[in-house]
Amino acid sequence: MNIEFNNIEPIYIQIVNYIKGQIASNKIKGGDKLPSVRELSLKIKVNPNTIQRAYAELEREGLTYTQRGMGKFVTKDENAIKSLKIDMGKDILSNFIKEMKHLGFDKNEILEMISNEYKQEG
Repeated sequence: MNIEFNNIEPIYIQIVNYIKGQIASNKIKGGDKLPSVRELSLKIKVNPNTIQRAYAELEREGLTYTQRGMGKFVTKDENAIKSLKIDMGKDILSNFIKEMKHLGFDKNEILEMISNEYKQEG
């Protein structure tokens, strides 16, 4: 895991969002084991309590589960993963639209720009 932290959000939230992104993009798959608290703490140089808090939040949201003596695992619930992906996509899209409106673009201009960029990306 390679997380670049900012000073805006709490670190545990940034870790949660990073792991959510990895799950939504299928880089971490349902059933995969997450690194132990200690292992991740050493790897990204963050207090173990911060990692524990992030992991607790992921479990509270139903994205991970604990197997006693085995560790933390990503949910195998495909609906939960699909819902996460959709929710994250909606958040990105909503922020994009707000920023474009703030710049003065109207709906048709935004849609045209998206269409042109999509074509260029192939």
